[in-house]
Amino acid sequence: MLVTGGTSGIGWAIAQAFARDGSRVIVTGKTAEEAARTPQIAALVARQLDVTRSAEIAAVVAEFQSLDVLVNAAGTIVRNGREHDPEVFAQVIDVNLNGAMRVCTAAKPLLDKSKGCVINVASMLSFFGSGHVPAYSASKGGIAQLTKSLAIAWAADGIRINAIAPGWIETAMTEPLTADPARREAIVARTPMGRWGQPADVAGAALFLASPAAAFITGVILPVDGGYSIA
Repeated sequence: MLVTGGTSGIGWAIAQAFARDGSRVIVTGKTAEEAARTPQIAALVARQLDVTRSAEIAAVVAEFQSLDVLVNAAGTIVRNGREHDPEVFAQVIDVNLNGAMRVCTAAKPLLDKSKGCVINVASMLSFFGSGHVPAYSASKGGIAQLTKSLAIAWAADGIRINAIAPGWIETAMTEPLTADPARREAIVARTPMGRWGQPADVAGAALFLASPAAAFITGVILPVDGGYSIA
């Protein structure tokens, strides 16, 4: 399997879960440094990949003779209102949304052969917006519609496309919020399950969506948010 953005956070948790389950996994990080500092574990290797560069995507995909599962977890967010800058907005979209489409397209021939599946990492912001990070929100809304669209387009080829929509998960990306006691507790107070999520919570959903138990599920955006989006 291939997990883009798999050297840290949610992607890393997903990669570890699949490796423990017996899969051979390639994870990618945007820079060579990210790939190099990835912990070495059995059945898992790390590669450098910038998902805005089609040639790099092709090189990573070429390492596979077969591919059963693709997880698009590569993503970025730019805080402090900077996503309102049109150039920054475009950069975030290019990584989070266009990058997922580039990787899906490059992996399609392998997925055709395996009748495999794609799991995109969306967000609870796929369902509602954010005045602070409009590019991130727009990209994740786009991921939801890309997931549904490819699910329709590729169903006849035997490929399932689903997405996971994490809520507030404790990762390096959310550290500015978890480090602020007021913000942290406000999020817990709204979350029906009364806690922040852990990357492993998201990994469990990915294992399910890639398993035979989900053989008749495609085009789904599965919230993994402790109930935050329905509160």
